[in-house]
Amino acid sequence: MRTVTAMYFTYGAAELNYLRKKDKRLGGVIDRVGPIRREVDPDLFSSVVHHIIGQQISTKAQATIWQRMRDALGQVNAETVLAAGVPRLQALGMTFRKAEYITDFAGKLHTGAFDLDAVAHMSDEDAIQALSGLKGIGVWTAEMILLFCLQRPDVFSYDDLAIRRGLRMLYRHRDIDRQRFERYRRRFSPYGSVASLYLWAVSGGAIPELRDPKK
Repeated sequence: MRTVTAMYFTYGAAELNYLRKKDKRLGGVIDRVGPIRREVDPDLFSSVVHHIIGQQISTKAQATIWQRMRDALGQVNAETVLAAGVPRLQALGMTFRKAEYITDFAGKLHTGAFDLDAVAHMSDEDAIQALSGLKGIGVWTAEMILLFCLQRPDVFSYDDLAIRRGLRMLYRHRDIDRQRFERYRRRFSPYGSVASLYLWAVSGGAIPELRDPKK
């Protein structure tokens, strides 16, 4: 049986100290919550597929379907996906549309219509544009792939509702519009990804006394 060693988003003292210096409230969260370990998938193909599967379903359902897919296909790559085809993928528990998106993606790689290797060497903006051009991949999903696969250091997504909720809770705003969000993005840059980890923690209740003022 093949053993898979988990990998986690890489950051350290330099990123944390920078954020502490730039923002005392976020620094306080960092000190209270401590180190956050978020698993990453270094394989770009499987990361895209995994994110397509996970759209609009629970994390538990995503994990179940993903495990079924790995068990059924062995390795999740363009060749095994194309060999399986839409009906077999759908039988694993995903929707017909998601199975179509995944096979379309695999087909583009197989024919050379999409250069996945090139994405890893693109700027964040270009990588997001390239990935969001795929069926089933929007801007938010592309941003999450940059963070949890490519480990880009400055991903801070306006489209992520939990990040905006974390900002409301930590800074006591009733609303986070685009202008206000961009101020925080500039403040946390170039370590927006680490700021995202801690704002997700805040949104999830890591600091019990913080409440969402929007409610």
